[in-house]
Amino acid sequence: MEYQTTQDSFQFDFSNISDSEIWFRKLFQSVNSFSALDYNPWVGSVIGSVIVGLSGIFPLLVIPIDGGVNISKGVSGDRLKLLLSFAVGGLLGDVFLHLLPEAWNLQSKQSPIRDMREHPSMFCGLWVLTGLLVFIIVEKLFTKENPEILAEEVKLKEKEAVKNNNNLKTTPDDDCKGKEISGYLNLMANVIDNFTHGLAVGGSFLLSYRVGVLTTLAILVHEVPHEVGDFAILLRAGFSRLDAAKAQIVTASSSLVGACTAVAFSGASDVIEQKTSWILPFTAGGFLHIALVTVLPELVEEKSRWESFKQLSFLILGIGVMALLTYVVDG
Repeated sequence: MEYQTTQDSFQFDFSNISDSEIWFRKLFQSVNSFSALDYNPWVGSVIGSVIVGLSGIFPLLVIPIDGGVNISKGVSGDRLKLLLSFAVGGLLGDVFLHLLPEAWNLQSKQSPIRDMREHPSMFCGLWVLTGLLVFIIVEKLFTKENPEILAEEVKLKEKEAVKNNNNLKTTPDDDCKGKEISGYLNLMANVIDNFTHGLAVGGSFLLSYRVGVLTTLAILVHEVPHEVGDFAILLRAGFSRLDAAKAQIVTASSSLVGACTAVAFSGASDVIEQKTSWILPFTAGGFLHIALVTVLPELVEEKSRWESFKQLSFLILGIGVMALLTYVVDG
């Protein structure tokens, strides 16, 4: 096969070849001429971050449970517990198999180790603890009263209303209905996590279109099981399915901000990495709080051995899925 090259594209010699080969080579020449055009990373970064953000509505299509389900009663409650178990496993797998190793590697590249105080484990450990403490403080400040206590207060008000011949009718479900702080904590952690994903997408499209597409697909595959777990946590916190999907989309907007930040400050990528290196371990601390403090205690209270076995199996499944995705995507 003979061909001539110019500075920007390939020029094939179409003599003495079949029609099918001519068609293929013209297609190759067209693709090559397309890649030779002025490449704009803004377009790819915006589209990639939007696609990653839309993964938040995927659970709306596959999870039939609505919000406000009583986790301690009924078939829907048992199903929600299984999803919450998967969420706990997914969060733990994400923290220990993805976020912390990535933060460790990032910190190791940025600063040489001279003594123990500059070791990546010290930096990551301090920010993980900071994330845990911040989420604990926020939950302490904004948590609502125990729903059981509120229900008792509602019953007392109903009795007083009956005695006074008032027509006041209240129900525990109406008065106690609301969104728990754990749902908003999860959304806060997701905002930070999605921002880092946006930075990764924007940075990859700065390298090339191919690297950007592969990075976007890798993050998308990694995010789908994570979004399923987040969706279950929001349902537990009192969000309806539609409200949870809307909240997921809103938090996904931080991915777009991260992508735009990476492209806008492309000339100072090293500075951005240094300034944002705390985000990964901080987010890991927030995810640990949500998994081990907010969700897991309710699952531990399960009395049925069979349901406990199923919940443990889903927890291990969540870890296994994140481990598999980390091995396939990051490996």
